[in-house]
Amino acid sequence: MKRPHATYDCADGLLRAEQFQIAYATNDIERARTIFQERYGIKRFQRLEGPLHAGGHIHVELAWVGNTMYELLTASGPGSELYTVRLPADDFAIRHHHLGFLISSEDQWEALLANVERNRWSLLSKSNNPGFMQSCFVDVPELGHYLEYLYPEPAGLAFFENVPGN
Repeated sequence: MKRPHATYDCADGLLRAEQFQIAYATNDIERARTIFQERYGIKRFQRLEGPLHAGGHIHVELAWVGNTMYELLTASGPGSELYTVRLPADDFAIRHHHLGFLISSEDQWEALLANVERNRWSLLSKSNNPGFMQSCFVDVPELGHYLEYLYPEPAGLAFFENVPGN
C-alpha cells in the first residue's frame, strides 16, 4: 500500500504530528497484560515503574507491533487522576487513554505548545526530564481520549528503541 508522504507541522493542528503510540489505562495491569498477550497476541512487554511528581505511583508496560507502540498503564495515589479518572472504582476495566505523538525538533515542540496556548486547549501535564525527554498531555474532550506529545533526546530515543517488538 502506498501511503501519502507525511509532513508534520504542529502549528497547523494537534493531529499534525507523527502518531506512534496507542495507550490504554487499566485498574489491574497484570490482568490487562495477560489479556493483551492471550487475546491480542502482544507477548513481550517492557515494564517501567516509578513515582509520580505529586507522590503517587505509575506502572507502564510497553510493546512494539510493527511501527505502533502499545502502552498499558495504571497509577495510584496523589497525582494519578490523569490516568484513573475514566476508570470505574470497583470493576476491572481497560480504557483507551491516549494517542502518543513523536515530536522530533525544538521547533516542533515550540509550535505545539504555541498551538495549545493559542487554541486554549487544556494542558493537563507537562514534564521535562533533561537528557531524556519532554512530554505533555492535552485534553481533547470531543475525541474521548487524551493526546500525549513526546520530545525525546537521544537517551529517550534509545529507550523507545529497546522496547521489545512482537
